[in-house]
Formats: sequence, C-alpha cells, structure tokens
Amino acid sequence: MTRINSNINSLQATHQLLSNQADLTQSMHRLATGLRINSGRDDPAGLIASETLRSEIRGVDQAIENSSRALNLLSTVDAALGEMSSLLLDLRGLIDDSANEGALGEDEIAANQLQIDSILESIDRIANTTQFNGKKLLNGALSYAVSSLDSSKLTSVGIYGARLPNDASTVSVTVEVAQSAQTANMYFSGSGLAENNGISIEIGGLRGTETFSFAGSTTVGEIAQSINAFADLTGVSATTSGARLDLWSTNYGSDAFVSVETLSGTFTMNGGETETIDHGRDPTVLINGQPGAADGLEVQLRNRGLDVAFFLSSTFATTEGASTLFGITGGGARFQVGPDVNSNAQVNVGIPQIGTSSLGDSEIGLLRSIRSGEENSVEGGAYANAESIVKKAIMQVAFLSGRLGGVQKDQIEPNIRSLQVTYENLKASESAIRDTEYASEVAAMSRAQILVQSSMMTLQVANNIPANVLSLLSG
Repeated sequence: MTRINSNINSLQATHQLLSNQADLTQSMHRLATGLRINSGRDDPAGLIASETLRSEIRGVDQAIENSSRALNLLSTVDAALGEMSSLLLDLRGLIDDSANEGALGEDEIAANQLQIDSILESIDRIANTTQFNGKKLLNGALSYAVSSLDSSKLTSVGIYGARLPNDASTVSVTVEVAQSAQTANMYFSGSGLAENNGISIEIGGLRGTETFSFAGSTTVGEIAQSINAFADLTGVSATTSGARLDLWSTNYGSDAFVSVETLSGTFTMNGGETETIDHGRDPTVLINGQPGAADGLEVQLRNRGLDVAFFLSSTFATTEGASTLFGITGGGARFQVGPDVNSNAQVNVGIPQIGTSSLGDSEIGLLRSIRSGEENSVEGGAYANAESIVKKAIMQVAFLSGRLGGVQKDQIEPNIRSLQVTYENLKASESAIRDTEYASEVAAMSRAQILVQSSMMTLQVANNIPANVLSLLSG
C-alpha cells in the first residue's frame, strides 16, 4: 500500500482490538460476579427465563418459611393441649377417688374438691395465656365466626377448617337428615305380673346392667319407676302407656342398646319375639350434599372445603328433612403454605375455645359444673356425671390435638418436603441459565487475552506500514 491518508490495515486492526478487548472485559466481569448474565444485553431470552425462575424460587422459599412458622404455631398449641390432657386425667383420678366415699372421710372428699378447683383454674389459665408471637391460641381468637346459628337443631358446633372464597363471603352449611336417628326400644304388654308370681330380670344398656326383682302384684307403672331410678347407671329408661311398658335407650345411635334377660318367671318382650336385645340407629346425614359420618347425634364432615363436627338436637335428628343451620363468616387461622396466593396454596385451621366453659357434655354439663358449689361437684356426690363430663373433655382435647397433629403430619410437613425438592430443581435450572461456567469462561478469557495482545502487535505493524512511503521519496 502506497497511500498514507487512509490506513485501512490500522483501522481493521483497531476494530479487532476493540472487539477482543470487549470479549476480555466480558469474561473478566463474568468471572468476577460469578454470573453469565449480568445485564439484558448478555442474553435477553436467558434473562427473561432466569427472572421467571427467580420469581418462582422466591415464592417457594417464602412458602417453606411460612410452613415452618405454621408448624411452630401448631406445635405450641399441641404442647398446651398435652398439658391440659394431663390435668384432665388427674381430674378423673380425683373423681374416682372421691367416689370411694365409703372409705373416705368428708375432709378427704373436700380436699379432693379443692384440688379439682385448682386444676380447673390451671386449665383456664393455659387457655387464656397460650400464645404465639403475641397471638392468643386457645381462647377462641382463632375460632370461626358463625351467623344465624339455629340452636334448636344443633346443640354444639365445632368448626376446624373452612375455605372461604374471600373475606366478604359467607359459607352456608345445610344439613339434611335423610334417615332419622333412633333409640333402641323393647316393650312388654301386660297389666301386671300376678300370673307369674313375680319375676327377676336383668336390664342392660350402654352404661351398664342392673338386676330387678318384682312381685306378682307389681304394675307396669311401678316397674317403670324402678327402672328409671337406675337410668343413669344402665342407660335405659322406661315409659308406660296403659298396660304397655316400653324400654328405651337414653342415647341415640347404633352403639346404644336395650337388652332384657329373664332370670326367673315369665317376662316376654316385643309381643313374644325371641330377640332379647335391640340397637338404636345412626342417622344418615348430608352436609352441603356430602355424606357426613354420624355416631348417634354427633355428625362429622372432613374434607378440604369444610371440616366440622356438631351435635344434632334429638328433635332434628329424628325428623327427616333439610335446613340451613348456620353460616361461616370468617375467622380461623389461614396458613399460606404455597408459592402462589390462592386457596389451593393455603391451609385453613379453626382452633375453638378450650376451657372449662366449653369442654364437657352439652347435655349433662360443662367442665365448670364440677367446681365447688356447682351441680356436678364431688362434694355434692355427682360422681357419675362428673366422670362423664371429664371423659368427654378428655376426648374433646384429644380430638382437637389429633386433628391439629394431622394437619402437621399429613399436610404441612409433606408440603415442606415437596417444596424443598421444587426449590432444588428451580435453583438448578436458574443456575444453568445464569451462573458462570468457570472452566469455559477462564478458557474464553485466556483466548481473549491472547487476541488482545495479538491485536495490539498487529496494530503496531499496521501503523508502521505508511512509513514505507518515505523510502520512495528518498529514492
């Protein structure tokens, strides 16, 4: 080349030098940050995919943290319920001890009553002080709010979970009795027992058995009176209509029964039939169109949308028909355990009030009724009722603890394990797109370094070429 105004070789060498320097700068940046994509121009499509994965990773990571926090809260509740259960077991022991009144003095029974009162205070204290992060857990703050409760058809309601479409919605609960509940029943028809010269029979029910002996002149009315005097011990009551004597179980459901065994004399039940026992019948109940599990008057339904347990009144349970009994308007504890904020990624739990004013039997009495001076105190001699109340309270606490334990074991813990696997896979995918592969990047940097040095040497040579023109002028 013999032109000097335009050094094309120098321009080409400069262009390559700048390109090689850009490659070297990029490799050094990637090695310094550990990221292959540091800006949108590095890989626009890869950046979009990486940011999408990062969003999912952040959601999954937070869901794992939320689930762990939910486990901590439920573990706090479980520990409190465990302590309550221990106190209730002590209560039952004290009641049984007091019932042994033939071997105890009045002072000992009074001392037992004082200890019972102290235990009841401890139960209420646990219910009112158990908290997590400043939130009360067992005083009803995490229970569901209900509206339009028909108390004439439901004697008690427990709501342990409900999916509400939004905060302003009300979930109506409609209960249909498709087949009525029944008590067990056996009958005897006869004006008296004179023709038998007396009888001896054994009557059994859900609570126990008792033997009765009647003279031949005893009327059915007198028989009924004697049987009813022991109804609390046997679970069997009696009614009369003319010359007919009916024996009824005091409870509804398939577990309730009436058995009659004639030990001496003639006492033929049910018009001469050979059966000596009859069982009650559980109702067939539909809750919002779904079959509930009925045990006597107690009905339960447990699915993702609704988790409830309640007691039907005897009038409603024995009358076939449907009725909307209450609406769920809000409340409960909602745990966000998934990466997306929607009902499928949430666990809803209701924790009802647990205390002496809520535990116990709604028919016999609540736990507070065994305090000093109340109708079921041991000082008053109501040992059987007091024991029944405490047994019911033990089962209620165990039932709630089991439900919450099921939420922990079968919902939240598997959710955490699943999310952890998801997190690992998402992180691996995001890393494959965005992170620097050091082996290949070091090789690329070494190549760029060599090319930069080569380009600089080439540029030096290209800049010296125009100087050859001087040789022509000097000649």
